[in-house]
Amino acid sequence: MIVRSAHRVVWHGRLVLFVVVLAIVPSALECSADRVDPTALPAYPNHRDLSFYINQSGERQSVRTTTDWRMRRQHILLGMQAAMGKLPSRNKLPALAIAVTQRMRGDGYERQALSFVTEVDKTGKPHRLTAYLYLPTDLKRGAKRPAILALHPTHRIGKGVVDGQSERPNRAYAKELAQRGYVVIAPDYPSFGEQAGYNFTNDAYVSGTMKGIVNHMRCVDLLVDRREVDTGRIGVIGHSLGGHNAMFVGAFDERLKVVVSSCGWTPFHDYYGGKIKGWTSDRYMPRLRNIYKLDPDRVPFDFYEVVAALAPRAFFSNSPKRDGNFDYRGVKKAEAEAAKVFALHKQRERLQVRYPDAGHDFPPAVRLEAYRFIDRALDFKPKREVIKAKN
Repeated sequence: MIVRSAHRVVWHGRLVLFVVVLAIVPSALECSADRVDPTALPAYPNHRDLSFYINQSGERQSVRTTTDWRMRRQHILLGMQAAMGKLPSRNKLPALAIAVTQRMRGDGYERQALSFVTEVDKTGKPHRLTAYLYLPTDLKRGAKRPAILALHPTHRIGKGVVDGQSERPNRAYAKELAQRGYVVIAPDYPSFGEQAGYNFTNDAYVSGTMKGIVNHMRCVDLLVDRREVDTGRIGVIGHSLGGHNAMFVGAFDERLKVVVSSCGWTPFHDYYGGKIKGWTSDRYMPRLRNIYKLDPDRVPFDFYEVVAALAPRAFFSNSPKRDGNFDYRGVKKAEAEAAKVFALHKQRERLQVRYPDAGHDFPPAVRLEAYRFIDRALDFKPKREVIKAKN
């Protein structure tokens, strides 16, 4: 259990006061721009310490119960939005207006190339997102399946990577999960694939990361609308770029019951020794440079918190020992702290991390283990395996 004695928090000789703008809510979906003010975020000097939250009087309160944890969790989401920009309101979402441009038959699935509306800008222009949708061909009328949001890594062909169209065979997890019987949606991330011409400077977002979260939540909306999908059994998986984006959307969207991240994260102090410039392009979070001055100590959230914010839902991480981007030693430190939060929820087994002797890759053995982790989390028994457990 996470327990620390409460005491007053003072920095630079001043009491840190703040206004709690959120009640304890049952779903992070309610954390939209019309309810969240990132300027109300209390100061947490050490994001590694998950044992307390700060109350309205600026005092540290020990996290003793899951209700206590919800208070800290709301502050984590506020911290993420301080760096990423506000999550827009989801009160008035436009119709998806799905347009299917291509259908093809695969091994046990039909793959549809489609686009749909994610939002409408101030001029009334709809923004359309391109994606692949995989539907099982053996699904009987009226039956439902669990579904997966599959997010691709950095690659010019975008969603084509997770369909097996690239030179990287260990990235074809969208197609493989479809072959195992899942309904799967695999969108393009802005600036990749059919979204290659995306201009981050002309949109309404302060970060590409928040634009990605909005797109990915709309993908979940599409899955929820499908008659083939069991809406209580939806998960997300991604590698590298897709790995951290799976964690980000998972933090905000509690409809996602299982999150799998491969080579997607390490705490900011462990990312190239604290040199976080790589997180600051338009496609990521420019505020880490422009506001927080590339200082990990000033960034208002960290991956210790992102992982813990997923509790009590299921989280699996593939964090190879020779990953040149995301140091596994930082992952180990974060796993140890986040495990306390999962244990508080009596769900320690739902946090699983693997450290294969590999580089920045998603090897077959650990990928198969990730699929089986998803199966257990979503209570699904695939009819067959599509990869062999060999590294």
